[in-house]
This record gives sequence, structure tokens and C-alpha cells, in this order.
Amino acid sequence: MKAIIISAGQGTRLLPLTLEMPKCLVEVHGRTILDHQIVALRAAGIEQIVVVGGYRVEQIAGHLARPGSPQGVELIVNPFWSITSSIGSVWAAKGSLRGPFCLLNGDTIFDTSVIREALRDMRPGVNLLVERASQAEHDDMCVEVRQQRVLAVGKDLPAAQITHRSLGAVLCPDADGGPYAAALAAVIGAPGGYNAYHHAIIHRLAGTAGVQAIENHSSLWCEIDRPEDIEQWVQDHTGQAMRRQRA
Repeated sequence: MKAIIISAGQGTRLLPLTLEMPKCLVEVHGRTILDHQIVALRAAGIEQIVVVGGYRVEQIAGHLARPGSPQGVELIVNPFWSITSSIGSVWAAKGSLRGPFCLLNGDTIFDTSVIREALRDMRPGVNLLVERASQAEHDDMCVEVRQQRVLAVGKDLPAAQITHRSLGAVLCPDADGGPYAAALAAVIGAPGGYNAYHHAIIHRLAGTAGVQAIENHSSLWCEIDRPEDIEQWVQDHTGQAMRRQRA
């Protein structure tokens, strides 16, 4: 399986931290967001990793080339990062969708167990990693799930439909990558499709080929959008370590 990390954007909500560096190189608890992801993926058993960069991509290249950095990580450049939404980065990496893949947002860090359990629970076809949510929080990608099937995805989903939030991870174990690549072409090729979030691909597939929901029950994860998210990750892991010491 190959992991694809979408890390092309600047991350304006993290300014001034991202004024002169890409969001994926912001440090969280002594490690860059990108390194958090690579370490967790490798620990979960995924060795092949592709990073899609855009904003200040030369810094990502330099980071990956430093002595002691994880080896064997491929960097792909999305030259249109500033004029497309996240779907543009998926399109840049479409060659990596021809076999089993795990597609991740580049601003989400997680415990290894999040990916390990998702890999264990995924089924043939396209899978979306979700977490139960009774109501939407700030900037959630909301999901409607019924009987472990994704029915709808969107930031503006009506409250009555929201059952879960997305963790931004799409998994497909199929040898040919399943129906995801065809749906990508259909969504980005539609009028205004280049401005779509990559979750629009999942929304389309939910109404056609179908999408399985994989539920994260307890493992820690955090989408790093604002400085307070960094603080939250540190607090969560400090608290987790203290609970382990008392156990």
C-alpha cells in the first residue's frame, strides 16, 4: 500500500507560523507535522509514501533530504496549489492511485493506532475514516453514515444528517485502486471542479459505487489548523502519558 499526503497549501490560519514555511513543516511537540505522519505511517506498516507539495515546496524537499530524515519518501509538486483546492493535489498524485492507497490530509496528525486499526478494518472498495459526532464543530468535514455506509459528505451538511466527522483519510485496498480515480476525473472535470475539496470525490462515490465508513473510536488525532490545535495535541498526549504512568 502507498500513502499519499496532501501538503501543498500554506495554512493561512496558522500565520505567522506559515509566513515563511509550509504548514507541514510546522513543529508540534518537537516534531514537524510531516514527520509525525511519516513516523505513524511507517509504524503502521506503510513503507511507500508520497508527499504532494506546493507552497515553498523547496523547503519540503530540503527537509526530506536532510541527514536523519526518513528515507524513500517521494515528493510530487502541485504547481497549481494556489489556484485549486485540495482536489488539485490529488490530481497531481493520480499516478499513485493505480493500486492500494491511503490518502491523507497534510495537516492531520494521529497516533499510529489510528492508521493501524483503519488498515485492519478497511474493506474492498473505497473507505473513509470517520469519528462519531452529534454536531459539527469549527470547520468539520461532516459525514452522514448509516449502517457503516457513507451517504453524504460536506462542510455544509444539514444538522439533521450529521452523524460523523471525517478524519481526512481515504483508504482503498484494491489492486487497481478501485473506482476512486475515475470519480476524481469526473469531479475535477465538472464546472468549477478544480475548487472542490477532495471529499467531493467521496460524496460522488457515496451515490454511485458506494463508500464504507471506518470508525475511529478512541485513538488520538488532531487537525492542525490554528495555534490552539498545537496546544491541544500537547495537552492530550501529556494527559495520556500521565494516565499510563498511573495505570
